[in-house]
Amino acid sequence: MCMIQLHNKKFKPFITKEEINSAVLKMAEKIQLDYEGMNPVFIGVLNGSFLIVADLVREFTGNCEVSFVKMASYEGINTTGVVNELIGLNHSIENRHVVIIEDIVDSGNTIEKLVGLIRKDKPASVKIATLLYKPKAYQKNISIDYAAIEVGNEFLVGYGLDYDGLGRNLKDIYIITE
Repeated sequence: MCMIQLHNKKFKPFITKEEINSAVLKMAEKIQLDYEGMNPVFIGVLNGSFLIVADLVREFTGNCEVSFVKMASYEGINTTGVVNELIGLNHSIENRHVVIIEDIVDSGNTIEKLVGLIRKDKPASVKIATLLYKPKAYQKNISIDYAAIEVGNEFLVGYGLDYDGLGRNLKDIYIITE
């Protein structure tokens, strides 16, 4: 791993693909125990969660369904504070066990908005899973049930996370240096 540049920003290596894989596997094992025989619906939050969703559900050995929603709250390296729902659910989750899968949870604005929308559809339960969790940035009262890796407040790219569209394809996670 070496320094990279995306647009006008430089990033240095932060979390290796091996560390990511290990953390995802541990999180998947916990989810597996909690949802054995329950046929949960995993709902990924696009765009950033596509890799974590793929890796997580491949480790889930029971029956499950996968769906996606698209939410947006970032411009560049900063949150706008406003969460927009760009694509919603396309099937019923009434009386189903739902696990929302995020790439990263920081302020919690996206989670709060999405959980509110999902609860309107009367699921049996809703839990939150995230690859990366920023506890010092989190400002909401909704429980983060499964957090693979806790990080600080720095801006990160790679493994689904982007900076203005670039970096999602990186196998490792990088941290901003400037």
